[in-house]
Amino acid sequence: MTDAAQLAPFIESIRLFLHVIGATVWVGGQLVLAALVPVLKAKDASLPKIAAQKFNKIAWPAFFLLIATGLWNLADIPTGSPKSYHAVLGIKMLIVALSGVAALMHVRAKSTKGLALWGAISGLTAISATYLGVLLAG
Repeated sequence: MTDAAQLAPFIESIRLFLHVIGATVWVGGQLVLAALVPVLKAKDASLPKIAAQKFNKIAWPAFFLLIATGLWNLADIPTGSPKSYHAVLGIKMLIVALSGVAALMHVRAKSTKGLALWGAISGLTAISATYLGVLLAG
C-alpha cells in the first residue's frame, strides 16, 4: 500500500468529518431550501418563512461548526505549502465570511427582493467556499 492510499489518522478524520457534516448542512440545506421555496409558497405563502426558521436552527450551528473546524484545519497547514495554497486559503476565508454575512442579511431582510438577493449571495458563496475547500484538499 502506498502512502497516498493510507487511511487518515483518527483525529484528522474526525476533524474532516465534522467539517464535511457542517458543509453538508450549511451548503446542502441552502440548496434544498431554495428548491422547496416555490413549492411551499404555492401551498401557503407563510410556509417558506416557517421552513427557513426551522432550517436556521440547524444551519447556524453548522456554520459555526465549519468555522471551528476551519480554524482547527489552520493548525494543520502542510509545512512548506506554496504561496498559491495560502492565497486560495485566504480567498476561501473571505468567501466563508461573506457567506455568513449574506445569510445573516437574508435572515434580517424585510423585502422579497432583499430575501432573494441575500439568499442568492449566501448560496453562491457557500458553493464557492466548498469548491475552494476541494482545491485545498487536493
